[in-house]
Amino acid sequence: MLGGKYYEELKVGDVYKHRPGRTVTETDNLLFTTLTHNTQSLHLDEEYSKETMYGSRIVNSLFTLSFVVGVGVGDLTEGTTLGNLGFEETVFPAPVRIGDTLRAETEIIGKRESKSRQNTGIVWFEHRGYNQLGELVVKTKRLGLMLKKTAESQVAGN
Repeated sequence: MLGGKYYEELKVGDVYKHRPGRTVTETDNLLFTTLTHNTQSLHLDEEYSKETMYGSRIVNSLFTLSFVVGVGVGDLTEGTTLGNLGFEETVFPAPVRIGDTLRAETEIIGKRESKSRQNTGIVWFEHRGYNQLGELVVKTKRLGLMLKKTAESQVAGN
């Protein structure tokens, strides 16, 4: 059984609160930053970062973005998406620090049937991430190409 939702099951205005949350560790930040070859001292060098407007290291913002999109896969897109079509309007209104606990939610903000593939539809997801204080730390709009339920039954031979 697939965990994701088909195009027809995603309703504009629905909000999905994803669990579990995640407390960001030093290892998370270090591994993500070095795996992506991001040598920004704001993520790696505590002494340097103390002298910045942040006063300490901040977590790589792309880790934060990846978390808020990734934590919703099981609820929304596992086995029912054909891929991302793009991201738009991504903002990071507050920094994430090592030790912050993140939680995320996704709202379905738009959808339309595909013009070129009759067994798919396009869905606009708005992903929002918050820290333990309830502060918004990331918001992004993402377009996904989603399978229709009728397409799955055709593939399965039903």
